[in-house]
Amino acid sequence: MSSQTDTLSEEILKQLKEKGVSKESSLSQIETFKKGIPFTELLRPCTLGDGIENIGSEIDEYVSLFESKAPALKTIKFVPASGAASRMFKELLSISSRNGEVSKSDLIDEDSKDSNVFLVFIDNILKFAFYNDLKLAMDKDGHNIENLVQGGTYKEIANYTLGPDGLNYVNLPKGIIEFHRYGDKSRTAFEEHLVEARVYAKDGDRVSRVHFTVSPEYLNKVKDLLDKKKALYESDDVKLHISYSVQKPSTDTIAVDMDNKPFLDNDGAVVLRPGGHGALIENLNDLDCDIAFIKNIDNVVPDHLKPETYLYKKALGGYLLNIQSKMFNYMKKLDGGHSDELVESIAKFLNEELKIELPSGFNDLDSDKKIEFMLSKLNRPLRVCGVVKNVGEPGGGPFWIRDSKGQVSKQIVESAQVNLDSQEQTIAWESSTHFNPVDLVCGLKNYKGESFDLREYVDPDMGFISYKSKDGRDLKALELPGLWNGAMANWNTLFVEVPLITFNPVKGVLDLLRAEHQASI
Repeated sequence: MSSQTDTLSEEILKQLKEKGVSKESSLSQIETFKKGIPFTELLRPCTLGDGIENIGSEIDEYVSLFESKAPALKTIKFVPASGAASRMFKELLSISSRNGEVSKSDLIDEDSKDSNVFLVFIDNILKFAFYNDLKLAMDKDGHNIENLVQGGTYKEIANYTLGPDGLNYVNLPKGIIEFHRYGDKSRTAFEEHLVEARVYAKDGDRVSRVHFTVSPEYLNKVKDLLDKKKALYESDDVKLHISYSVQKPSTDTIAVDMDNKPFLDNDGAVVLRPGGHGALIENLNDLDCDIAFIKNIDNVVPDHLKPETYLYKKALGGYLLNIQSKMFNYMKKLDGGHSDELVESIAKFLNEELKIELPSGFNDLDSDKKIEFMLSKLNRPLRVCGVVKNVGEPGGGPFWIRDSKGQVSKQIVESAQVNLDSQEQTIAWESSTHFNPVDLVCGLKNYKGESFDLREYVDPDMGFISYKSKDGRDLKALELPGLWNGAMANWNTLFVEVPLITFNPVKGVLDLLRAEHQASI
């Protein structure tokens, strides 16, 4: 250990301590850089009947179960919302940052992806929910947006959409962008999540809880917005409890140089980088709740499309509660002793309902060893993941995998985790039938009502090493195991097919022109 500790000088240790990053985590991360992160071994994709359940015929039963049990539970809607809007507007920013006027004729002649996106944006500008605010901002400074559009000169339109003189969208979180229009009013993505929470995150005291994880620099802006808007979505029937957290600085990861030594910038300061959305397992762990619904900030729809979302959120919740009640009952029975019949029943439940592979020779183990194994599988967090049919969206999907210990399990896997140089692994990856839309319902307490320590169920071997540069020098950066990937790798996982209409992300500004995001006006 002394040689490892020598890797971190007294000055580096001092800097880490000031930032709240532990020596132990930094040393562990350096070891990860040295040994590398193994690829995830895909066995086969999860498919309907083989890892993915279709609950269509029982959906009413699961909805009824959720509605009957939810009043007695503390439920939270957990929304990762730290994404910056600049990514939504990258093509517009690319064009508008050029010197000189941005003209229609030049964009047509250029015929590039960026110019084409810009032209579609301008041609459809009246359809964006933020148009009225943009027009007001420009009118205030004497710019007539209609005349500029008609004249084919677009520089000021871009400046007022993206820059501080207008909407300032390039410097705001994505959740603050006005997504949907309702008559002469508009709603941001943050507000749409409040509307959703009223329906499926409500307890018996008629309180709906929503938790947003945001970037520190945006926290006050988000709070100011929702403090002003909250009352619009409350009534005698529903009160909203909104909470916030930021990614903990202690989850930042140490960067290293190409020799796996701590990377120091030109001022001699150790470089730390955000650990990615996997760091949010700490934020989720801090919440006191029975059930958490997890959904990304940009996956929302206007009101007329929400009923399908509500139906399947409740159904996923009911499906989780049904499985969870069986797990809890088995653990309570084991507390009172066991019989051969009970052991056999639990083994069948693990294998057939949780889809957990029993170890070879399980039937030859004595009762104590069998129970030890079964308790280790039963007494852990549970998640039900909605998955949609794969229609070519970038991102991960549900797979059967084998981990470094030889254990088989169901996991959400991203392409970066897969060795696509292997023909066998590429075939498995490309034969996937379903996609992960980040639509999770999580059971966070055990059968005694105690909160799990979610940090104990992370697989550190499911992180990701990337190559970056700083101060003209190459460095290696470590992204922690993703929130719904390695951070939940050792949970009990169930996949349920949900309709594609429940997945409507807004990655680029033109996604707001899709029919699903054009509210009835």
